[in-house]
Amino acid sequence: MTSKGKVTVLGINGHIGQHAARAFVAAGWEVSGFGRSNKQPIEGVRFIKGDAENVAEMAAAVADAEVVVNALNLPYDKWDNGRKEAQMARVIEAMGRSGKTMVFPGNIYNYAASQRHVTPQTPQNPQTPRGAIRVRVEAMLRQAAERGDMQVLIVRAGDFFAPHNGFDYFDQAILREAGKNRVAIPGAPQTGHSWAYLPDLGRAFEKVASERAGLSNFENFHFAGHFVTHGQLVAAVQAAAPVPLKVVPFPWTMLKLVGIAMPLMREVVKMRYLWDNTMELEDPRLDAILGPDFATPFEEAIGAVVAPFFADRRQAA
Repeated sequence: MTSKGKVTVLGINGHIGQHAARAFVAAGWEVSGFGRSNKQPIEGVRFIKGDAENVAEMAAAVADAEVVVNALNLPYDKWDNGRKEAQMARVIEAMGRSGKTMVFPGNIYNYAASQRHVTPQTPQNPQTPRGAIRVRVEAMLRQAAERGDMQVLIVRAGDFFAPHNGFDYFDQAILREAGKNRVAIPGAPQTGHSWAYLPDLGRAFEKVASERAGLSNFENFHFAGHFVTHGQLVAAVQAAAPVPLKVVPFPWTMLKLVGIAMPLMREVVKMRYLWDNTMELEDPRLDAILGPDFATPFEEAIGAVVAPFFADRRQAA
């Protein structure tokens, strides 16, 4: 089979990196994955060992790639003091003036909680310092694209979920007490929330990259994913579970207390506004690129995520 091109995934061991790499492999690309270790090997991915703090190592990793998926991240509580911007500056330097395409995962932090419908045309007015960091990082990418150094395709998405995703909201809160037959509801039942099923988001990265020749040098796409209310989310989890689940409140108070000693949890609590306000990502243009029936049905996706939490009981049955 003829290759669709060469892509390097920076941050191959992260949630986004893993799912993006699998999607590009499945679509027929030659895929390389860059990281400090090959702790989660993927069939069809050539591993490149290196450190994201080393510009020369990154430059070598992306040298023969037409497309680079920038799935690098920092620990949630390590974004401040210019560290997030410095990480992006290193990637931009490694890309050089090559004209390569960078696919970058954006998020909803750039927008105010008052924005009910969040489209690519919505003004970016970040609600928090963390959102302001994301705005600055994307401005760096826009400047690089406007200089002609590279093409930048931002694909913005809601909160990630996928099977076996450690340290996400399902793992840390929503199904934290699955062993006690409990499911935590993130907020008011009628409040809507945008979710991104990572296998689908990975495929969206690949689809956008495949269409790059017909796109502008800088694009801001919004991946609709699954927009559901907290009530609908919990109902889907209950339907997928093999045992009855009692609905309990999201452990915000506990997370706040834990945050006194754990900076990571403290930063998570600061983003509570995203769960208390309805913000829906919309982008008819990206929807048209992806095509009809692109997304995995919500109930099917939730079923895949829920199953591992109850694997022992399913086997016992």
